Amino acid sequence: MKIKGITRPVVVLGLVSLFTDLASEMLYPIIPLFITGTLGLSTSALGVIEGIAEGISTGLRWIGGVLSDLANKRKPFVFWGYTLSAFAKPIMGLAAVAGGAGTFLAGRSIDRVGKSIRTAARDALIADATDKEHRGVAFGFHRAMDTTGAVLGPLLALAILWLRPETPLHWLFFVALAPGLISALLVAFFLKDRPHTADPAAAKAKTRFWQHYPRAFWLLIAANLLFSLGNSSDSFLILRSVQMHFGVEKMATSATALSQHAIFATILFALYNLFYAVIAAPAGALSDKIARKKVVAIGWVIYAAVYAGFAFGNASWLPWVLFASYGLYQAFAEGVTKAMVSDLVPSDRRAGAIGLYYTVSGVGQLAASVAVGVLYDRFGAMALATGVVLPLLAVPILLLVKTPRDSIDN
Repeated sequence: MKIKGITRPVVVLGLVSLFTDLASEMLYPIIPLFITGTLGLSTSALGVIEGIAEGISTGLRWIGGVLSDLANKRKPFVFWGYTLSAFAKPIMGLAAVAGGAGTFLAGRSIDRVGKSIRTAARDALIADATDKEHRGVAFGFHRAMDTTGAVLGPLLALAILWLRPETPLHWLFFVALAPGLISALLVAFFLKDRPHTADPAAAKAKTRFWQHYPRAFWLLIAANLLFSLGNSSDSFLILRSVQMHFGVEKMATSATALSQHAIFATILFALYNLFYAVIAAPAGALSDKIARKKVVAIGWVIYAAVYAGFAFGNASWLPWVLFASYGLYQAFAEGVTKAMVSDLVPSDRRAGAIGLYYTVSGVGQLAASVAVGVLYDRFGAMALATGVVLPLLAVPILLLVKTPRDSIDN
């Protein structure tokens, strides 16, 4: 049975994201353990590495989106973005045997550059392939597929570590190359480009690099910036969860302890992504029925509650509840926000607008990650309180955004 809003490009891009997230998320839970354990770096160094990698790609998110609009093409940006990210994984793994932090930062940065090149063009392609009444469903379906891969990724890492606990963590980075290449091949052979106008020359004449966006979009950008300043790297949540569950202050360096911590982190991250995957599509469908900003606001409030739990809680069982709730936040906020941006901006400027939204998010997350990394070394988990205050302050600004869909609540 065909579901309205779930078109062929949406399905193909859903599968692409599934395999990409399988590759990325089998690594994400172990990255903080790899940096602080295998490479022996501090929590401050973790924050700086994550911040620099995000900062390098931050401007490219907007630039990549605008260039996609100017070129009137989406597919080349999507293909090369996924290809770069695939080959970045083994480069990160090489850090364990050559180059240390410098090699890891190079691989992490290439991975982020690939993500920044592809993301705005991919999301614009989803919006272009779907009528506005069903964009919430389309983005929700895409996030559900994406997050299914994010559930399978940690489970694959868990299976490897469980069956072969002596496996060095850096070998997982090489295993992740295979599903990343599958994503690039799916784009190359099964995805068709969808120009937003029949005349590319006319599109270039109409679109300028410095694009004009509606006032409501800029208000959304302001709310997003404030929220992002409280949105530090998830690596800190993983570290905090290990500390709470195992009752330790510093990460272990022995192979056995690292393996135990990695197994716990991968199961925890799989739980988070499972909740995300299950709720993403229904949350997107809900945003097609009520104002999208209300759905996003619910997500941001859940986010603040999760960070409050990590900042002030200490029970060994609490990470399970908090990471499941974190999945709910992502389901309500991530895909719905993209649909909201797509509603506010015309097709010929949509990739640039989505790219700018990501750029602002990146700027905020860069500052948040570096700040929390430094504060965590000095004040411990209390540093995560920034993720409570700033997102709650952003919610009233978000609700002031006027969108074309506000009338459906009246």
